[in-house]
Amino acid sequence: MKEVEMYIDKKNHWEKELLLMRKILLSLPIEETIKWGIPTYVYDKKNLVGLGAFKNHVGLWFFQGALLKDSEGLLHNAQEGKTKAMRQIHFKTIHEINETVLSNYLKETIDNQKKGLKVKISKPSKNVLLPLELSQFLEDNRSLADSFYKLTPGRQKEYAEYIE
Repeated sequence: MKEVEMYIDKKNHWEKELLLMRKILLSLPIEETIKWGIPTYVYDKKNLVGLGAFKNHVGLWFFQGALLKDSEGLLHNAQEGKTKAMRQIHFKTIHEINETVLSNYLKETIDNQKKGLKVKISKPSKNVLLPLELSQFLEDNRSLADSFYKLTPGRQKEYAEYIE
């Protein structure tokens, strides 16, 4: 796919690593596309894996990576405390990329998709617990309270946690 080739050309520092990972990905029954400006690999219209190059590493992120067995201990959470399903594998040199190991992770990802497995993400409670200081302050200042309760629950929670 031309767009993927253009992406790799722009990342010339990581070209060998990206080409090797792309070769492994294309050896599997998945579709290559570009989403969010990066190569993304899809099975049955579901995003499975993204391929990316950054300043200090290249890697793959698995959209449902939390379901993987991670027998080699390579996966790590994309954003600890925020990301529930996504997991990443980083490489700093081409010598770290083991084709067999990477193929096994990718095959397991495809198998999980075929089985319809998906990380269940519970929605956060809309009820925000306010610290006593904030509750009292809002009671004393109706204008501020009106503004506060117009915020999204997520923003209210951020303020509550900061004040707490």
